Amino acid sequence: MSAVWERIGARGGVSPRRARVYGLLFLGAGLLILLLFARGATVDQTTVFVLHPRGEPSALPVPDLEVPSALALYGFALVCAFLGGWQLARGFRRPNLALGGMVIVFVLAFLTWAGRGRSLSLVGLLSSALLRATPIALAGLSGVLCERCAVINIAIEGMMLVGAFVAALMGSVAANIWGWPSWAALSFGLVNGLVSGALLGLLLAVMAVRFKVDQIVAGTAINILAVGITSFLSARILAHFQYLNNPGIFPRVSIPVLASIPVIGPVFFEQNVLVYTLFVLLAVSQVMLFHTRWGLRTRAVGEHPRAADTLGINVFRTRYVNVVLGGMVAGLGGAFLILGSVGRFDELMTAGKGFIGLAAMIFGKWMPFGTFGAALIFGFADALQTKFAILEVPIPSQFLLMAPYLATMIVLAGVVGEAVPPAADGQPYEKQ
Repeated sequence: MSAVWERIGARGGVSPRRARVYGLLFLGAGLLILLLFARGATVDQTTVFVLHPRGEPSALPVPDLEVPSALALYGFALVCAFLGGWQLARGFRRPNLALGGMVIVFVLAFLTWAGRGRSLSLVGLLSSALLRATPIALAGLSGVLCERCAVINIAIEGMMLVGAFVAALMGSVAANIWGWPSWAALSFGLVNGLVSGALLGLLLAVMAVRFKVDQIVAGTAINILAVGITSFLSARILAHFQYLNNPGIFPRVSIPVLASIPVIGPVFFEQNVLVYTLFVLLAVSQVMLFHTRWGLRTRAVGEHPRAADTLGINVFRTRYVNVVLGGMVAGLGGAFLILGSVGRFDELMTAGKGFIGLAAMIFGKWMPFGTFGAALIFGFADALQTKFAILEVPIPSQFLLMAPYLATMIVLAGVVGEAVPPAADGQPYEKQ
């Protein structure tokens, strides 16, 4: 029997134990769909998925997708059971791809069950998920830039918080005191948010690179400092002068032609400018890290700084530059919370998004687009709990919030694959 499992594991490039876990996970998902979802749906119920944004003339008209709830749920359960049986009997050549397919099937089953007897705007849900994933993706990208050069940035949360406060304050000053046009005031607040993040990044770099303070301790200290400063200034200034906490938000920008693509267009091409900025940063960071001399030097410093130094690479300068850039991206993530989402600052409004971004970075295996994909999972779960609260789905919203963290725990436990950080991550460098 062990020889069979070794053959199945070798077929998919995973260990025999992981091959069994995959198969049992697929079967368990099918059983959950059958017992929890399918049994609660009646044959006369239908689920309507709205595939176009209502009231948006820029999108091509797309008919709604109406499916019989019970039949669809039984079909989803059979698909998961088939995936599990095939994995246990023969094994998939690409088991991670099969796992991703199973997750999509399970989410579709969940949506079908939650929307039975009513309509569910799939486009609105996906658009909201992207919006909520953006600050998490920016936080994760900040972590990628820092950890690729072997500096652990626990201070992302504090950088985002300060970036949000500064963006709100300076944007409000420009708009409500200096009388600048809306776009200029918002841009001014955004730039100041970036600068504040860069300054905190420089502070972290000085502590971690110059003075070789433990990077976890240094990051934690910056987080505590950020919470104290923003809470104090918010209570002293913003609470008493409301016009200093009203910068406005960037409007949505519809990209011609692309926004008319069914489903995809309204989700990705009818967002505000900061979401488009994220797309640009993802592409630029991917190219810079893996297709330029700067990226090669950054990765060399993160993997083997001694060898990099021997080859003439300035390890200290590389780490300074990367950490400051990471701080700027974190500051952009904080500014997004103000200028791209809610339009005002509240104490502790980051709500752990910096740490969630670090989890997304690990989930994405220190890759820009992998981090973005992981952030979408967190954003989708956040959008789900909001949508289902409106639909009054009989599940406490707190349980829905557990889903992305459960997925992260599964990844870190080794079900999807072992996440290997840069070899020198977190280690100070002593030049000899």
